[in-house]
Formats: sequence, structure tokens, C-alpha cells
Amino acid sequence: MATGRGAAGPTKRDRREEARETARRMREEAAKKARRRRIVLQSSIVVGVLAVVAVIAVIIFTTTSANSNVANPKNMQSGGILLSKSDQAVTTPAIASGAQPTPTKMQLDGKTAHIQIWLDYQCPYCDQFETTNNSQIKQWLDEGSATLEIHPVAILDSSANKQYSTRSAAAASCVANYDPDKYFAVNAALFANQPDEQTGGGLDNSKILSLFKGAGVDSKEVTDCVNQQTFASFVGNRTQDATTNKQLANPTTGGFGTPTVFVNGERYQGGFTDAAQFAAFKDAAVKDAGSGKTITFPTSK
Repeated sequence: MATGRGAAGPTKRDRREEARETARRMREEAAKKARRRRIVLQSSIVVGVLAVVAVIAVIIFTTTSANSNVANPKNMQSGGILLSKSDQAVTTPAIASGAQPTPTKMQLDGKTAHIQIWLDYQCPYCDQFETTNNSQIKQWLDEGSATLEIHPVAILDSSANKQYSTRSAAAASCVANYDPDKYFAVNAALFANQPDEQTGGGLDNSKILSLFKGAGVDSKEVTDCVNQQTFASFVGNRTQDATTNKQLANPTTGGFGTPTVFVNGERYQGGFTDAAQFAAFKDAAVKDAGSGKTITFPTSK
């Protein structure tokens, strides 16, 4: 039997080779682990991206579906109702599902005032303007020297008035949809019975419907529409349009307020309780706008 250090023990060279082989296997294993980590990480990123895309798709679909499902009234394609006489509205289809309003094109003839008003039925300044100018605007309409486009919006909702701004505007939109020729009378009735902004609490639906009946509007369709607040989302959308439209912003404050009044595309900045001042402005705006062309207002946000 061999003894001592002879052939039985590994040589120094053998030990170096074994160390190199062990190191090689460790490097290969480390490389494999690194590749596995990259694959897992990449897979996680892909899954995460797909999940985000899926969430975004759901949000877009939901938003689009919600917008598409909003009920829009007939005869308010511009977002407001256009009256050519105090008892005659211009009929239009409803705003298409998911679409934006189509601004009214105004034919300038040098004698017709195209009056546009953005108003809130809870707004006391709107009431002042209405009370002051209702009679003369009615006269202009009936003699054919003016048109009137009314855009009801809701900026004065509160829990105290039970969201009266939206409820009254939505109710008025029901009239635009089912009995548009009575809109001028209904508009006047709402302002004649405007609840106090601070303490009035807002009119309930039965009171609104009673006012409508007094103005000549009395039908099951309107009653159901008012009680169901069919056009509340329409009013919300139009309010958002108005408050974000730079052309409607007050040049002094930079914000939107009611009433906002334009004649032939020119902003009225006079007093709300001076009928003569508004009449003079109306005449000047007609003259300034000239004739022989068509204008669209508002043209953009």
C-alpha cells in the first residue's frame, strides 16, 4: 500500500483546475439567475403596462359611455334655445350623442339684433336684467328687430337651495324639448318667482310645474321630465362649457358670471337695471357689426 503524499492526494495543479471549474459553474449559475430575473421583471412590466392600459380603456369607455348616454333636449342644439318671436322658437334636433353644441350662425343685415344670454335662474342679477329688459326685448322680438338665444346654466347650486339652479334650468330645458314656443313665457315666470338666493330654499318641482302651467305649459311629458330631472346632466355639461369658454369670460375678472349678454357678438358691460342703456347698446352693436356677412358666436373655448 502506498504511503505518504504520493498518488493518493490531489496535486496543486488538480486543485487549481477544480477551483477554476467551481468558479465557472458559479458564474454560469449567476448568469442563469440574472437571466431569470430579467425575464420576470420584463414580464411584470408588460403585465403592469397591460393592466394600466386596461384601466385607461375602462375609464375612457366609461366616460364616453356616460357622455353618450346624456339626454339632450331638442331645440337646444347650440346649448341654448333660439327664439325668433316671443312665442316662436327655432326648432333644431338635439345635440347628437357624445357631440358638442353647434353655435348659432347669425345673419347680419344691419338692422337685426341677435341677443344671446347665459343666465342662472337663481341669479339675482339675472333677475334684475330680466325684469328691466323683458318688455322691450319682447317688443323687439315681435316686431322682428331681434332674436333671443337663452342659455340656462347652473352656477349657484347649494344644499340650501336643493340645487335649484340645476333643477330650474333642467326644468326649463324640458319646456324647450316639448313646448319650445312657450319658453319665453316660462323664462319670465321663473324670474318673476325667483326664490331669495340666501333664504329662499329653492322652489320644489311642484311649484315649478305650477309656474309652467300658469305660463301655458301643462303636459304629462313635461311633468315627468321635470320630476325625473331628465336634462340635469345636459345643464351640467353646458355649465362646464360656459365656465371654461374664454370668449365668455369677463375681461375684467377673467371668470365667467351671470348674466353674460352678447349682441351680434359684442359683449354688453352696462348696468343690469337700465333699460335705456341696454337699448342704446343694442343699437350700437347692430351698427358696429355691419351687414352682409354671417358670424358664429361663440366660436371656440
